[in-house]
Order: sequence, then C-alpha cells, then structure tokens
Amino acid sequence: MASSDELPGPYPARDGGEIPPGDPTTMKTMMIDKGAAMLQSLKPIKQMSLHMCSFACYGHDPSRQIEVHFYVHRVNEDFLQCAVYDCDSAKTHLIGIEYILSERLFESLSSEEQKLWHSHDYEIQTGLLVTPRVPELVAKQELQNIAKSYGKFWCTWQTDRGDKLPLGAPALMMSPQDVNMGKIKPGLLKKRDDEYGISTESVKMSRGEILGLERKNPMADYWVHHGKGLAVDIVETDMKKCAPFP
Repeated sequence: MASSDELPGPYPARDGGEIPPGDPTTMKTMMIDKGAAMLQSLKPIKQMSLHMCSFACYGHDPSRQIEVHFYVHRVNEDFLQCAVYDCDSAKTHLIGIEYILSERLFESLSSEEQKLWHSHDYEIQTGLLVTPRVPELVAKQELQNIAKSYGKFWCTWQTDRGDKLPLGAPALMMSPQDVNMGKIKPGLLKKRDDEYGISTESVKMSRGEILGLERKNPMADYWVHHGKGLAVDIVETDMKKCAPFP
C-alpha cells in the first residue's frame, strides 16, 4: 500500500454523503464535551498562537495541489509544530501535521532525512503563504523567520481525492516552487484570495525585503533538484517478540 493516487482497494467511504460519515452529534454528547472543556486544561491546544494559510503539493505528484491551513505551536526559536487543516471553518478536517526547523537544525540532519523536507522562501516571497486577518506589518518578522526555515509535512487524510475517512498510508507533501509543476494553479489561488479578500500579487509586492536562505540545501525540495518523487509503502514485517522488561 503506497501513498500514491492508486487506491489500494474498494473504499465505500467515498460514495457520497458527509465527510466523515456518521450520525449527527446529540445534545447529550455536546453537553458532555462542554463540561469536559470547562474542567480540562487543554494546554497543548492553547499553545497554538498563529494561523497560516498556504498551498501544498503531493510529493509523488506535484500536479495534485491543495489549500492548507497551519495552526502553529512554537516550541522554541528553532522548532515549530503545526496541526494542518483543509479549511478554517468550524467543520474543518485535520489532514496532517507539519514540523518546521530553523536552518541550523536542518543542517544537523542526515542527507537521507533532509530529502523529506522542503523550503519555505518561495511561497513566502511570492505571497502564497499568508497569515489571515493579521496585517503584513505585524506578521513581517515571523514571515522572515519562516522564509529561512525548512518543513516536513505528512498528509494523513486526502480529502481532495474524495476520501470520507483517513485512508491508506500518509503522503509526504512539498511546498510550491518556481518550476512548472510547482506553480500553484490560478483557480486554486483565486478561490483563496476571494475567501479572504486579498490579492496574492499585492502581497508579493509588499514582501520585497524578505530574504530567503543564503544557500539552500540541495537535499531539500528533492523532487525539484533530482526529478524523483517520494512515497510511503506499507509492508508486512516480522514483529519483535521480546518484551523490553523481564
């Protein structure tokens, strides 16, 4: 089973209906949820302090492109972790996770690991990545930092191909790039801009002072430099049968 466009088997979950399928939430369940929210701290969720909207391409097929919404938790100055959704409405779907590293941490990784990561400078300098409802002047310093970072994004729910449930293997995602297959489709871009009442072209013009990486590592954006995509295969393997304790 691979994270490719070939479906590994029949999936009735794609046959019409809601995403995901299921009975409507009852009033009893809603009351239980509200009660739990009042009693629990939900500390990990409350650490998310920034919403970014951009686009991503599938690592094995850059022509498959999606709009993505990152909700960012800053762990420290060199490491961010993001929950990724397919929109910013109350009925959004959690479709993956992205980790973001500073250039310093990225350079400490092995070359095999670096293949899984992508750069961010192009999508920021061209206005593809925005911080909805936050003025550019306020967001500028954060955008400058991210423009010099690398990300690793795993998509666990391919809603764009009609999956009603999270199915199959996770797919490695890549950022838009200034090459033919890495350029975002105009229709997808217009839909996002109309939703937020912005102009990507105007945003791009306002970011002339944002600098990217001085020397971009050639192992990042692997498909651009090497012409090879990356996909996940799930294979059977022998289990370890020794307990880690006496």
